[in-house]
Amino acid sequence: MIEIINSIRKYNFWDSNPIDLGYSRTSYTDKIGQYVGNKLVKVLVGQRRAGKSYILRQIASKLISEGVKSENILYINKEYMELATLRSAVELEQLYKAYRKALKPIGKVYIFIDEIQYIDEWERFVNSHSQDFAEPSELFISGSNSNLLSGELATLLSGRYVEFEIFPFSFPEFCGISGLEISSESYRKYLQSGALPELFNLPNDEMKQNYVSSIKDTVMLRDIVARYNVKDVKLLDDLFVYLVNTASSLISITNIINFFASKKRKTNYETLSSYINYLENSFLVHRAERYNIKGKDTISGNSKYYLNDLAYRNYLYAGYGYGIGYLLENAVYLSLRRAGFQVYVGTIKDAEVDFVAIKGDKRLYLQVTLQLTEEKTIEREYRSLKLIDDNFDKYVVSMDDYKIPTNEGIEHISAWNLDEMLNR
Repeated sequence: MIEIINSIRKYNFWDSNPIDLGYSRTSYTDKIGQYVGNKLVKVLVGQRRAGKSYILRQIASKLISEGVKSENILYINKEYMELATLRSAVELEQLYKAYRKALKPIGKVYIFIDEIQYIDEWERFVNSHSQDFAEPSELFISGSNSNLLSGELATLLSGRYVEFEIFPFSFPEFCGISGLEISSESYRKYLQSGALPELFNLPNDEMKQNYVSSIKDTVMLRDIVARYNVKDVKLLDDLFVYLVNTASSLISITNIINFFASKKRKTNYETLSSYINYLENSFLVHRAERYNIKGKDTISGNSKYYLNDLAYRNYLYAGYGYGIGYLLENAVYLSLRRAGFQVYVGTIKDAEVDFVAIKGDKRLYLQVTLQLTEEKTIEREYRSLKLIDDNFDKYVVSMDDYKIPTNEGIEHISAWNLDEMLNR
């Protein structure tokens, strides 16, 4: 294990190595930083290549800037070749002991483990060291599966962790890394590109397309096919294409069965339901269930699906034809999720409300439309919100440059100002 410690020195801060920290994502590091200094395990989950590794390293760097000695920080990334043989909690414990022997840290140790799901029974290691008062440590872990903490062993950590979902860049981050002003023009660029962090290091669309394709294939093969022993890989891929093509539209599994039947493809409800769950668990897509605003409960059946990043549509399946209005709705959904809201599709009487966003005792209602230039569009978009008789905030989000006056308590907000409003 000493040999492995020597091989991962270059990824750690011990020798004042130049560590790539990427673009500073303070919206996450500040939030996670509020939980530093206790025994809670900090768990970062999100799609592969959404930026979890950079955020972990940024947190480690911030700890050092605040006085933690570099030898008191251990950073392990299971995807590095040097750690290919690290497969179990027992081997992880051996590596940790070798680290302590080699670096001789005094006081609390901060352990960062990236893509921890590839280590069998990792929960035993995490549970043991998060509660160790003789050799205190604080743990930060990441994984690319939403079921990371749903297994039997994960019950060991019940009540001992706090989870953060990491998304690709928000619109303000997109502008920050691109050197753009917050504006309608830059927001259109955001809608028509992608926000996976590595895209911003690639100089042209062909390279970006190849990168997005490789990410999709890697998630499909490593996080879904291998993990769940998927039999029909072509069906899984075609299902993802279908969900990209119908993003922001109400659909049911029956709709999908009928679609594949029209293409002379036989499948069944159970298979499609499982495959959709796999795509959700790997964070490629998100489901928004319908919500009865009067009854305050969810409605089974049709749901909407949204992409975790618009790059899948823009770089892989742009020829499928749905317009910028659907991209806008998808982007608004992601903004709400980044801000920590649970997001549903609202129904009230015979009308639909695009989003019911709930966080604790806070609730927002939002309609999303491309433009409010025609009277009939204004009437349609405002009508469903006017049917809601409670006092929670109501918004219409659009791409209009000008501010539309408040209408019966309903505020208008330009899409590029939404993130600022949500994070006030």
